[in-house]
Amino acid sequence: MAGFFYVLDTDARILFVDDDPILREFAQVNLASPHAEIDVAADGLEALDRLAMTRYDLLLVDLEMPRLDGFGLLERLRADPATAHLPVIVQTGREDVEAIDRAFHLGATSFVTKPLNWRLLTYQMRFVLRSSQAEHRVRLAAASEAA
Repeated sequence: MAGFFYVLDTDARILFVDDDPILREFAQVNLASPHAEIDVAADGLEALDRLAMTRYDLLLVDLEMPRLDGFGLLERLRADPATAHLPVIVQTGREDVEAIDRAFHLGATSFVTKPLNWRLLTYQMRFVLRSSQAEHRVRLAAASEAA
């Protein structure tokens, strides 16, 4: 393959949640594409505020943050029917078994460790978005059959 191309090639609104302001800026630069809009939040509470105002297709969430950490955010997302199926990629410096198991137990869709390889992350995001869209279509079909 020759030349640069955008990996995120379908329309998506993405929320990147991390308390590191430099990482939030990097996310906006490295993840944005003509199809993907990247918003940022500094912690779980700010993320919940943004979710109350805007519909997102994917969240990228750090685990270690002030006020409301990523674990707490995952718990709240999965407890709310409006966000119960929202895909969440955990992006964190933690790679211990306890953090991995707890994140998936609480409903994480995927898990990546820092330092982030932005290109690999965009491929993972593309996969998670496609998978989430397919799952959504299956849920809609099942609901229409049940009705």
